[in-house]
Amino acid sequence: MNIKICKTAGFCFGVNRAVEMTYKALDLEKKAVTLGELIHNTDFINDLAKKGISPVDKKEDIPDGATVIIRSHGVGKEVYDYFNEKNIKYIDATCPFVAKIHKIVYDHNDGNTLLLIAGNSEHPEVKGILGFWKGEYVSFINEDFLIDNLDNIVKLNKKQVILVAQTTFNLEEWEKCKKIVKKVCTNALIFDTICNATAERQKEASQLAAASNIMIVVGGKHSSNTAKLRDVCSSKCKTILIESADELDKKDFVGAVNVGITAGASTPSWIIKEVRNKMNEMNQNENLSFEEMLEQSDSLKPIHNGDIVTGKVTSIAPNEITVDIGTKHTGYVVLDELTDDPTARIEDLVKKGDELKLLVLRVNDGEGVVTLSKKRLDAQAGFEKIVEASESGEILEGVITEAVKGGVLAITNGVKVFIPISHISLNRVDDLTPFIKQTVRFKILEINRQRRRAVGSVREVLKEERKAVEEKFWSNIEVGQKFTGTVKSLTDFGAFVDLGGVDGMIHISELSWTKIKHPSQVVKVGDVVEVYIKDLDEAKKKISLGYKKTEDNPWEIIKNQYPVGTVAKVKIVSMTAFGAFAQILPGVDGLIHISQIANERIEKPSDVLKIGQEVEAKITEIDLDAKRISLSIKALLANEETEETAEDAE
Repeated sequence: MNIKICKTAGFCFGVNRAVEMTYKALDLEKKAVTLGELIHNTDFINDLAKKGISPVDKKEDIPDGATVIIRSHGVGKEVYDYFNEKNIKYIDATCPFVAKIHKIVYDHNDGNTLLLIAGNSEHPEVKGILGFWKGEYVSFINEDFLIDNLDNIVKLNKKQVILVAQTTFNLEEWEKCKKIVKKVCTNALIFDTICNATAERQKEASQLAAASNIMIVVGGKHSSNTAKLRDVCSSKCKTILIESADELDKKDFVGAVNVGITAGASTPSWIIKEVRNKMNEMNQNENLSFEEMLEQSDSLKPIHNGDIVTGKVTSIAPNEITVDIGTKHTGYVVLDELTDDPTARIEDLVKKGDELKLLVLRVNDGEGVVTLSKKRLDAQAGFEKIVEASESGEILEGVITEAVKGGVLAITNGVKVFIPISHISLNRVDDLTPFIKQTVRFKILEINRQRRRAVGSVREVLKEERKAVEEKFWSNIEVGQKFTGTVKSLTDFGAFVDLGGVDGMIHISELSWTKIKHPSQVVKVGDVVEVYIKDLDEAKKKISLGYKKTEDNPWEIIKNQYPVGTVAKVKIVSMTAFGAFAQILPGVDGLIHISQIANERIEKPSDVLKIGQEVEAKITEIDLDAKRISLSIKALLANEETEETAEDAE
């Protein structure tokens, strides 16, 4: 049999996030429970219970003083209200994609809107979504159910209709249902809320099933997304749904040439590995001849260079150990083949009676001696882990040990992985020195089995993490929201600000109330700034930021501090035939009409005034709407003459 595993099989982003948050709670919380089973997997739930976190079915069953973990399915608004009312501490592990649906339905909950939801109304995710909806709704599980309810939908005759889908809804069914809704409800707002990971998993499973004789779907029997995977695969080939490797029966695979394996979003990777290993064992045993089965007798089985054997330590010397490998040979492992550590003592590494997996280096049948290595087998096992990570997309962790031509080398599982300079960061890197001795997380891009070499990418991990941050950010962001960000870069037209993994832009016109030539006149790279969301373009993922404060608006200062009648020192900035313009505040100019410059008639403003001259003028009129201010020097001159006349009279 040819056995192939879907790359998308196993934990999705939302489930993995919930699991990580739960394990973190084990270290931080004295007592914790999950509201409902965290994921649909019995083995995982039992393991979690052994570690101290058990599920409760109802919010009323939460023990006093316990922290509640909300699973990735999410809960309704009334549950949050209950927690707040009862002062119950909770950790919200709701999948960001589910939380986005909560926001959509909550924002449209105006009483005049009908909610259409594609999904199982008894599923916890759908119940949570409906917990944010108070109006009328219709839920449906497939195209036929939707058609049966069309009359009810039309009779409700709502001004607005919105359509959303459970994140794990069948993608093919969703496309059919959308077409029906578009025809019947021309005013419908349709939100594509099926999780990308779900869509990709169903698509890949369908393609693999089409090329397979049998498809194995691994996941909980009560899991919605696992059931949908089974439905997708069963339309292409014979499909078997199992929860663990123990359910596999070799009789089901008689005559099968190509077997595919996929798994639901709640299936841990170790269960997928167990299934694959069990299939490999069945495949191997199925192909054994009588002679090969005879050779499985350890005492008669020949030993060859490159074989892997199990040896029991029988004696320990300062520089080597002797092992019994179950044949007529005596096995030896020298210290250099036990470890790479030159300071290690052999008695600290093993003791008599230990069983070791070993690689056969040399066989001397004449002397009945076999030279073995543990170190090289460990390296082989490490490389196999890297191969598995390449197939599954698992993220590996390693330490960068040195810079080489074109990149760096990172050690993981005892194997060196080459990371090209273009894949060490999201940004351009010219100097690799700062990365040496750093622990990094990376994915495997390429594998060369013959040369036992692997190429990895830190960049791919960073891209996925940034994408997750962006999706969470966009699920919660709204116009008017305030942020503290860091100026990331400057251009001629504005400043880009990092809001925490997502960038927004302050246009140059938003940086100052006065006209500036370049953003660097106000901010510089690295500055921490207070901004607010001015506008959003979700389709293009663009964020416009506001920076100017209302209280700094010079026209607000004029309004509050410069009423009509105020005498101010102003600066002449320009002249026309009908008067002179004078700056009152930066960004605010007033007009001194030619008739208001002097007591006597003048031909032109320059007869009395000059550019840059500072004079005192009286504010005689303010039009805030038109942004106009009238000034008068003459009014002050008239006051001076009146005062002089009064003094002469005395």
